Amino acid sequence: MAARDRSGCPINLAIELFGDRWTLLILRDMIFADRRHFRELLRGSDEKITTSILADRLERLLATGIITRTDDPSHKQKAIYSLTDKGIDLVPVLVTVGIWGSQYCDADPEKSEAARALRYQPPESWVRLMDALRAQHSAPSGSATS
Repeated sequence: MAARDRSGCPINLAIELFGDRWTLLILRDMIFADRRHFRELLRGSDEKITTSILADRLERLLATGIITRTDDPSHKQKAIYSLTDKGIDLVPVLVTVGIWGSQYCDADPEKSEAARALRYQPPESWVRLMDALRAQHSAPSGSATS
């Protein structure tokens, strides 16, 4: 195993890989809106990503094997970006973020519909952990400290 400058924590490593806002939004657009060309990703998003940020994040996603790039046979100057299995395996991550956002943020109800449609029952192991955290993090009344 190669020496690391940073934590070997899997959450940290994943966040370093795909955890910035723009990368997640690019993945959202590829997964849920079938945007696969640079121009579609640039113009199709409500968030108004810049050309340089889009190019940088696509390069990162390519370098890490989350997407691939192939020449578009219908146009010599276009490329088609495709999700790899590694990228497709991020669907549950994005769905979970979307479900949380539709529940706890002031999200557009129409845009929240996709998250609600993909709602799932969390595994029992997650429920047990969340219940334990609720019990642990719930301060008994009158014992809160400043």
